[in-house]
Amino acid sequence: MIIRSPTTESEFASYYALRWKILRGPWNQPRGSEKDGFENEAVHIAAWDGDGRIIGVGRLHQLVGNRGQIRFMAVDPTARGQGVGQAILQELELRAIQSGLSEIILHSRENAVPFYRKNGYEVMKRSHTLFGAIPHTEMRKRLG
Repeated sequence: MIIRSPTTESEFASYYALRWKILRGPWNQPRGSEKDGFENEAVHIAAWDGDGRIIGVGRLHQLVGNRGQIRFMAVDPTARGQGVGQAILQELELRAIQSGLSEIILHSRENAVPFYRKNGYEVMKRSHTLFGAIPHTEMRKRLG
């Protein structure tokens, strides 16, 4: 497995395609809904398998001050349970520290809360319900 930022137009197309497939498509959301206004200033990280296929994605962007937010974490179902999500998360946290951030927040889907807890995130409060169907929990981790 290789963990790095996508660099080419083709890699970004695969990156966004996986993001849409996992996080938006199952809820009949249109293509393009997997992006937001922070794409150009964010840190994008992906995982590639031995065949050069993107199997996981995640993104970090800076909020006000020294806080960052992780969004759009997704792992292909065929690669789950193999440490892909954890490797992406660790790289995003490293990039956050290198950028001078001291805290990360995120809004986790209910089924991913145990994953983030295992990686040092604490539950802050209930958050929004995405698409009227996916409850989220706000979580945070202090870095360093």
